[in-house]
Amino acid sequence: MGYTMDRRIEGADVDQVEARVRKALADQGFGVLTEIDVQATMKAKLGRDMAPYRILGACNPGLAWDAIGQEPRVGTMLPCNVILRAVPGGVEVSAIDPVASMMAVENDDLVATARKVRALLAAAVAAI
Repeated sequence: MGYTMDRRIEGADVDQVEARVRKALADQGFGVLTEIDVQATMKAKLGRDMAPYRILGACNPGLAWDAIGQEPRVGTMLPCNVILRAVPGGVEVSAIDPVASMMAVENDDLVATARKVRALLAAAVAAI
């Protein structure tokens, strides 16, 4: 089992794709709680250059509420990260598969919630 759901967007840059990702996530009920510009951080902290790479922390509040109610420590695995990274010829978008990330938690209710989140994230990735 893989741990991400991926899509490659040819002929686009990270800024263009990020706008599409944000819209696709919003259309599925997710907001972006955190944003990390890894490229800028590596340059500032290490003086190293790298291709554009961003991490968006996506959250569907209703499903996060359910998950936290089912397993209070699940917040250590939230929010659901979505990365955008420049690749030759375009941008790759990868979203965490929450079912894969929750495999270590033995809670059937949480797995059912993770399946709902996975379906919504998969729909968002497909819509980009």
